Amino acid sequence: MTRAKQVEQAFSHFDVYNYRDPHAEVWNGKSFPKELLYSIRMSERLSKFAPDSPDHIKLAVRCQHIGRWEIPRSTYPMDRKGYLQWRNALKFHHAKIAGEILSACAFDADTIEKVKFLILKKELNRNAETQLVEDVVCLVFVEHYLEDFASKHDDAKVVDILRKTMLKMSGRAKEEVSKLDLNPKVLQLISMAAA
Repeated sequence: MTRAKQVEQAFSHFDVYNYRDPHAEVWNGKSFPKELLYSIRMSERLSKFAPDSPDHIKLAVRCQHIGRWEIPRSTYPMDRKGYLQWRNALKFHHAKIAGEILSACAFDADTIEKVKFLILKKELNRNAETQLVEDVVCLVFVEHYLEDFASKHDDAKVVDILRKTMLKMSGRAKEEVSKLDLNPKVLQLISMAAA
């Protein structure tokens, strides 16, 4: 099997796993399992932002949220500390599932470890590959999820979240935001966060 076919096979396994997500999201009039749609959006954004990325980055991007619904937010305290604990637990959950799938697809140990390293967001702001994955995460959030998030929260909270998001983004990713097709309200909030 060629490496390209092996990556394709892993994508297929990731997608089959995420297809089990009981939460749905409608996009362009069609209903998708939420995390399946998220993973497709992640791959699409990477292909636009960094099309020549190595396979381990493509794999890490595709399985960022794999099995996310299996650890509900409600299983941790509904405060900032509980949120951070939940997010940390999710990272290890995603890395475990990804590692098992990549092993089943006969990937070498080095590739599997690189993918898990990226899912765990190790050395963020110091490792160029981790930064690239984080940039894709942030761009997908801004492009596809920010408008809905903003409609459910007051502007001050959204601006605060956006400031934190921007701190995690590279200069190039921030420039990319200006190329996204966003509604005027979202653009206003981004402008306020950048000020």
